Amino acid sequence: MTTPRDLLIVSLDVPSAHPVGQGDLSLALAGAELVDLLRAGALALDGERVVPGADPAEPEDRLLREAGASLRREVPYESVEDWLWRRGEGLAAAYHSGLEADGLLVRQRHPWIRVRTGRTALTDSPARNRAALRWRAGDPVLAGLAAALGIHDEPAEDFGALADESLVTVLAAVHHAVAELEAVRQRRSIEKAAFDNIWRG
Repeated sequence: MTTPRDLLIVSLDVPSAHPVGQGDLSLALAGAELVDLLRAGALALDGERVVPGADPAEPEDRLLREAGASLRREVPYESVEDWLWRRGEGLAAAYHSGLEADGLLVRQRHPWIRVRTGRTALTDSPARNRAALRWRAGDPVLAGLAAALGIHDEPAEDFGALADESLVTVLAAVHHAVAELEAVRQRRSIEKAAFDNIWRG
């Protein structure tokens, strides 16, 4: 399993104070991909820039391979936050589809009629158990990513036992990007309310 898959499973399995938005989840999944690609040596960070790794190992996971292949390999390299916004577009849907294709996520059936609803549920599986074990163990990366989604109350700038500065940089960028997305939502909501008030007036 991968960090993005573990994060998606946790987001579906662990109660949170509010529903996890698809945009927020997509940004966090892009950050989780960066974490796994950093650990695999497929890329590295030069400050806040994402650069090709010195000793790349091709990931087994299809979506991680796609992420690695999408890395910009010429100067100027993109920033971590630019990566999150570019790679994150539609990423939650892609990972949902992957879990469904592997039978880890199934469409629920309507309780009275034999049709499938739009709701999904995790199946009992080794993958779900591994993600739950990693979560219960307090994995600092998983906890930091989940905190950005409101699933975990880890302080935004305190990533606990993480000694790797690159991982701290990625987690901080995920938190900042999710906060920026929320600010955009709030601004649009205010603008819409003002527009509605004009028409009502």
